[in-house]
Amino acid sequence: MKIIALSDTHMPRMAKSLPGRLVEELKDADYILHAGDWQTMDVYEELKKFAPVDGVCGNVDSGELVGKFGLQKVRTFEDFRIGIVHGHGKKGTTEQRALAAFADEEVDLILFGHSHIPLLKEVNGILLLNPGSPTDKRWQEHYSFAIIRLGSEMAVEHVFYSSKL
Repeated sequence: MKIIALSDTHMPRMAKSLPGRLVEELKDADYILHAGDWQTMDVYEELKKFAPVDGVCGNVDSGELVGKFGLQKVRTFEDFRIGIVHGHGKKGTTEQRALAAFADEEVDLILFGHSHIPLLKEVNGILLLNPGSPTDKRWQEHYSFAIIRLGSEMAVEHVFYSSKL
């Protein structure tokens, strides 16, 4: 199973359309997970043309998006549990808030966003994944998203690229 993980699309403010590099990978995706800051429901509508989509909302998302997705959830794919949260808040770092959100849950991976900083590391047996942003790299060298491949094991990789086109 191939899951595209993304966050912080901030569309249409940061891009008028999905980046070409992202679209390439979406073409054979089985599922798409978005960790918030979609900005508009149009992003969801565009993504669902490729594969089923789920996610959570971030700090810039409207009431319509919050009503559809909520702020935190756990999804199970194959035998893997993926926690999804945007990661915004006041106490601690984004990474610390993401971990705290699932302190009482058994998850294999936590997908979060907010910082726009790509991250993939293991903490106490849980993979932490921030895919970065496919449209707003801020101070990062590249735009990015991630691919989660599930089978008998879970494999996760970032996809980095230089142009939003």
